[in-house]
Amino acid sequence: MPVTLSIVIPNWNGARFLPVCLEALRQQTHPALEVLIVDNASSDGSQDLIQREYPWVKLIELPTNTGFTGACNTGMRAATGEIVALLNNDTEVDPEWAAAVVDAFARHPEVGSVASKMLLFEKRDHIHTTGDFFTTDGRAGNRGVWQKDEGQFDREEYVFSACGGSSAYRRVMLDQIGLLDDDFFFSGEDVDLGWRVNLSGWRCLYTPAAIVYHHLSATGGGVTASYYDGRNLIFILVKNLPGALWRKYGGQILRAQARQAWAAIRAWRGQAARAKLRGMIAGIIGLPRMLRKRRSVQALCRVSAAEIDALLTSDGVG
Repeated sequence: MPVTLSIVIPNWNGARFLPVCLEALRQQTHPALEVLIVDNASSDGSQDLIQREYPWVKLIELPTNTGFTGACNTGMRAATGEIVALLNNDTEVDPEWAAAVVDAFARHPEVGSVASKMLLFEKRDHIHTTGDFFTTDGRAGNRGVWQKDEGQFDREEYVFSACGGSSAYRRVMLDQIGLLDDDFFFSGEDVDLGWRVNLSGWRCLYTPAAIVYHHLSATGGGVTASYYDGRNLIFILVKNLPGALWRKYGGQILRAQARQAWAAIRAWRGQAARAKLRGMIAGIIGLPRMLRKRRSVQALCRVSAAEIDALLTSDGVG
C-alpha cells in the first residue's frame, strides 16, 4: 500500500487562489492523498466554492479566525496520513511534488521533516526558499531568497527547517515533539517547530524535486507580518536556544535585537516599523510564558549543543 500523504491547507478569504491550488493537487501522480482545508471563518465564499467544486476535499470550518497555527493544528489533528504536509492556499505544486516528498522520507529514515523548492509564482525562474536557515545572532531566513534559479540549489541536503508554506512531517515525529505553537498565531511557527525537530535528534531534508510555486504575501504580510515577526523571533530564541549556545552567542543575539529595535525607532513614521517595535515589546512581555514552555522544549533534547551549533550559520546564507 502506498504511503498516505495528508495535505493541510489553512484558508482565510483565499477563494481567488483555491482553484489553482486544488487543481494542481488533483493532478498529483502520487495515488494516496488526503486533502484537508481548514477555513478560518472566511467571508468570501470559500466554503461554498470548496463544497461545490471540490467535494473530494475534507473541509473543516472554524467559527473564528484561529490564525495560521490554529488552522494548521486543527488540520494536523484530523489528518490520517503517515506524512502530514502544510501547504499555503496561494501555491501551485508541480505534478510530482507529492511523490517527491514521500520518496524523500522513504529514502531517509533519519528525516522527520522535508522542505520543498519554492519558486515565485509570477517569476518562476526565481527562488522564494529552499528551506530555512538560522544564524548565530538569532535570525531566521529563507535560503536562496530572490536568487535566480540556476541550479545552485539542485542538490538534496540537510537544512535547519522547512518553510511552513510547504513543509512535510512524519506523523510519528509530531506525536513525539508536538504540533505548532498556538501562541505564535502567524509567522515563525515553522522555525519554532524546526528547533524541536533538531533538538529531538531528527533532521530536516531539502529536496529540489519537490517544486512549489508561491504567491508572496497573498493572504498575509505587511503590518501584521511585521508585528508577529518582531514578537515571535523573541519567542523562538527564549524557548529553543540551548543554554550553552546562549552563553556562546547571547551577546550577538542581544546586539542584533537592539539593532532591529533602533532601526524600527528610526523608521517610526512607517506603519510596519511601528508594528515591528510593538511586536518586540510584546515578545518581552511574553517572556514568562515562553520560559515556562522552555522547560518542556529543552527536555526533548537528544543531541549535544555542539551538534545544534553545527546547524547554525554566521552569515545568513544557509
